[in-house]
Amino acid sequence: MTQATSISRASVPQTSVSDTLKNAVTAAVLTAILTVPLLGLQLKLDGYKVVLEPHWRPVWIAVAVVFIFQLFKPMLTRARGAVKLPALPAMGAQRQRRAVWLLLAVGLVFPFLGSRGAVDVATLALIYVILGLGLNIVVGFAGLLDLGYVGFYAVGGYTYALLNQYFGLTFWECLPLAAGLAATFGFVLGFPVLRLRGDYLAIVTLGFGEIIRLLLNNLTSLTGGPDGVSGIPKPTVFGIELARSASVEGAKTFNDLIGIPYTGQHMVIFLYLLGLLLVGFTLFVTSRLIRMPMGRAWEALREDEIACRSLGLNPTRIKLSAFTLGASFAGLAGAFFAARQGLVTPESFTFIESALILAVVVLGGMGSQLGVILAAILLTVLPEVARDFAEYRMLIFGLVMVLMMMWRPQGLLPASRPHVELPR
Repeated sequence: MTQATSISRASVPQTSVSDTLKNAVTAAVLTAILTVPLLGLQLKLDGYKVVLEPHWRPVWIAVAVVFIFQLFKPMLTRARGAVKLPALPAMGAQRQRRAVWLLLAVGLVFPFLGSRGAVDVATLALIYVILGLGLNIVVGFAGLLDLGYVGFYAVGGYTYALLNQYFGLTFWECLPLAAGLAATFGFVLGFPVLRLRGDYLAIVTLGFGEIIRLLLNNLTSLTGGPDGVSGIPKPTVFGIELARSASVEGAKTFNDLIGIPYTGQHMVIFLYLLGLLLVGFTLFVTSRLIRMPMGRAWEALREDEIACRSLGLNPTRIKLSAFTLGASFAGLAGAFFAARQGLVTPESFTFIESALILAVVVLGGMGSQLGVILAAILLTVLPEVARDFAEYRMLIFGLVMVLMMMWRPQGLLPASRPHVELPR
């Protein structure tokens, strides 16, 4: 045992102090070169002139973090047990299902106990939960890297905005139409990517998301261009307006019917509960799908497409079904986002949104519904809590993702797969 330990220690390459210091200085210099134009220099208007204003604090922070990390990297490598992220307790499928039910129960009570600002942030978190569960179908179950998922999100938002503006349709009438139109776009996108895999698939889907955003930005006569569409009405309660006064003379509002005075908190709570209802619907549908033959086909495609084809499964249909169903949930989230904001613009659907939704799936654990829910809540709530570090948000976000990929690539709560072990 002692001999094997000594051999394993001898096999680990030892780095000298001078080499370690040299690597740390080199990494710090390269970091400074890369971060100076990105973080250190910012454009500012000085009257009619555009001037460069230096901001050296973010650069020094990034350089110091990289230098310290590279300096202590050999020590951390030798002490692997000390640098591992704390392992979360293993949770089977049954426990994860119970945890999801517990989260839904807590979410149902939360709006009546939290402040108005907290409930509003939680509503935004629910939107990302829906988006994460939808993208989890494409990335987590089917194994198809989609970087243009925000395009379907935009289709859903603009569907409600435009149908309401031009045809006067209500939120409840536009909700299934938004999901159906986004699913149609997903089906159409599925055809050109049927033969693509990996990086090539990611590039095509990324281009699709940018095409959608540029079209919304340039079709000024239809979409309003950069100004977007404003004045989008809030959802109603079974056709009854939840407002201080009815828009139609002689009609009663929901508060008049139940006999309580109206406050702005009521609409915030209603939007939150509506978002929670959509999350429950998304969870129910996706949970049923992954247990059906379609869900098993997605997993077979993710593991090995050639073996999937040899089993008689049609990869074309499997990919199309994943893109279509995943896009439909993005359409639901988009319509709800438009109703919550009352305004949609092309700048609400940039590539950063796609990256954030993908980060939700990867951070939570691909294929894990509970992990996606927790990751969506963390990535939405933490930036609101740490507002003092708003300018370092993307820096901290990137650092967290790098650490996750290094020490826990399977995500916070990886999906629990049913398996059978043969007795020894």
